[in-house]
Amino acid sequence: MADKMSREEAGRKGGQATAKNHDKEFYQEIGQKGGEATSNNHDKEFYQEIGEKGGEATSNNHDKEFYQEIGKKGGEATSDNHDKEFYQEIGKKGGEATSKNHDKEFYQEIGKKGGNATNRNND
Repeated sequence: MADKMSREEAGRKGGQATAKNHDKEFYQEIGQKGGEATSNNHDKEFYQEIGEKGGEATSNNHDKEFYQEIGKKGGEATSDNHDKEFYQEIGKKGGEATSKNHDKEFYQEIGKKGGNATNRNND
């Protein structure tokens, strides 16, 4: 009598057989359909929660250099795709958001730090 195949083994064999019968476009199409179905079934909080979990897992597995490298790549890609007006607009939005979250003392403190840094650079 043959041994009963485990669920794990059956899944692995099924996945291998499927991979032999389908190309990249097949997987892209089913991935897109799955993504659409997921977005129809979940709200913003779901994505925030899984994003937070993914971010925590990533930060546990990578060091400072990893984040510097992906930041550099992202910045280069962004600069290749956007013009001066884009940066002016996001700067304006960032400034408005910051002004809503900070008081006069915050601006005094960062102004003082900036002035001190400028003085050190001019010495």
